[in-house]
Amino acid sequence: MTHSKVESEQSASDKSLILTHSENGIVQITLNNPAGYNVLSEDMLAQLQSVIDSITSDERVVIIKANGKAFCAGHDLKQMRNNPQQAYYNKLFRTCSHFMNSLLAIPQPVIAQVDGIATAAGCQLVANCDLAIASDTSRFAVSGIDVGLFCSTPSVPLSRNISRKRAFEMLMTGEFISAQKAVDWGLLNDTVNAKDLNDTVLALANRIVGKSAVAVATGKALFYKQLEMPLEQAYTHAGEIMACNMMAEDVGEGIDAFKEKRKPSWTHR
Repeated sequence: MTHSKVESEQSASDKSLILTHSENGIVQITLNNPAGYNVLSEDMLAQLQSVIDSITSDERVVIIKANGKAFCAGHDLKQMRNNPQQAYYNKLFRTCSHFMNSLLAIPQPVIAQVDGIATAAGCQLVANCDLAIASDTSRFAVSGIDVGLFCSTPSVPLSRNISRKRAFEMLMTGEFISAQKAVDWGLLNDTVNAKDLNDTVLALANRIVGKSAVAVATGKALFYKQLEMPLEQAYTHAGEIMACNMMAEDVGEGIDAFKEKRKPSWTHR
């Protein structure tokens, strides 16, 4: 994603559902439908997927945030109600799941910056990101059950972030939890005052940008893959990945820098 591309996207029509800004290795993706609570409509999902697919190795960290009072209120229920066909719903949820999986597949860590409510697929998006920080007034729910729809796809990352009983409680009641409770339960890394949110997220992103890109990409891929393996298989796979990682130029530079008490100069940035 080049800087000129970012500038052209930012100067586009106000109707653009996604705004992007890339600087110093950090790409910020902003959901830009505040009047519609930043719902994951067909167009929103298509634009999000396009941005994620365009990210290059120049970007080292991805931040997803939103304009308005809601981070994301889930799928567009009105749009869904206007298309009462199972084939349509199958395609919609496949599209959404593909986008969620894309966030895990890219080598860059993805940080959710939440200020406002995150419900249903919006809560799913938070859970699906690698890291998440929210303002202390933010709230989270998987509320499909309130309209007779169990949040099946949101349950996938939610149940991989928090304990089974906590996840099941949220899914069965649809009730909101506070940002602090989301931290305590494991959905968030931290919660801060809204005025400090942007600086806090950027500080976290910059700490990651300062690391070896090879180590970060290797670590993200390994982290998720080993979670799904039996313990012995996970250790075997992790050992093989670590041995391969040891052969990278950055590791030699990092060890030499440590021994010489200086900052490393990474070759892969």
